[in-house]
Amino acid sequence: MHLSTSFLVSLSAAVATVNGALTRVTNFGNNPTGLEFNINVPSKLAQKPGIILALHGCFGSGEAYYQQTKYSSLSEQKGFITIFPTSKRDSNCWEVNTQKGLSRNAGGDNQGLISMINYTISKYSADPAKVFVTGSSSGCMMTNVLMGTYPDVFAAATCYSGVAAGCVAGSPGASPISSDGKCANGLVIKSQAEWVSVVKAMYPGYSGKYPKLATFHGTADTLVKLPNLAEQLKQWSGIQGVSFNFNQTNTPQSGYTKIVYGDGSKLVGYQAQGVGHTVPVHETEDLAWFGL
Repeated sequence: MHLSTSFLVSLSAAVATVNGALTRVTNFGNNPTGLEFNINVPSKLAQKPGIILALHGCFGSGEAYYQQTKYSSLSEQKGFITIFPTSKRDSNCWEVNTQKGLSRNAGGDNQGLISMINYTISKYSADPAKVFVTGSSSGCMMTNVLMGTYPDVFAAATCYSGVAAGCVAGSPGASPISSDGKCANGLVIKSQAEWVSVVKAMYPGYSGKYPKLATFHGTADTLVKLPNLAEQLKQWSGIQGVSFNFNQTNTPQSGYTKIVYGDGSKLVGYQAQGVGHTVPVHETEDLAWFGL
């Protein structure tokens, strides 16, 4: 699993053009891995606003993801708050490979992210029933992990070009440089029951609801390969207790196939024909899925 020079250069350029429009928050609570907390609060905040936690990919940053996505401009219309955190270790990838990173309140990146959400709910009187998470690549991987470790925090999630929760477990790192590559290359295949057990072990004893998920993946992805979409859908259909129902072609756009489980209210996948890494963020689809 190797990154092209052009891919790394383009990411570096994106980071270099950041204009610093976000607000940096410090002293926001337990932050065991030293994450950076960047927040975007619209000029006209909704009453009891929703929160979107938006997670960048490897070699990225919260500031760059703010620039690359349209959540901030949409928040001016809808009144929600967006959190754009930054991971500072392992090529700025999220901690999705360690035992503490795959556990609840165990000192991983996920714990710091939850502190950001708790701070935001408290400071802005945000609605704890309207907390959502999304991410691209490594951010999508962490989205799946947050769904497993803190299912009671999030109402819904969207995901772009990632892997099932626990897929990278035990790898020496979580980045394209440091990981063993098995998960990203689509070589970690489990039964549905095994994937469900992986999630349940992240928050033992939990019997409540899990967030609904809409997940996107490109058929031409050579960095995080397509079999990972099937493993995600296998995992979360088991958790949600829904089965594959039907495919809908050219949805939400030409070349995309929507994969519907159950009545489509808890789990959908999107397979993007000919799209590489990563699938472009579909912000309006995200907001519809979140009910914003």
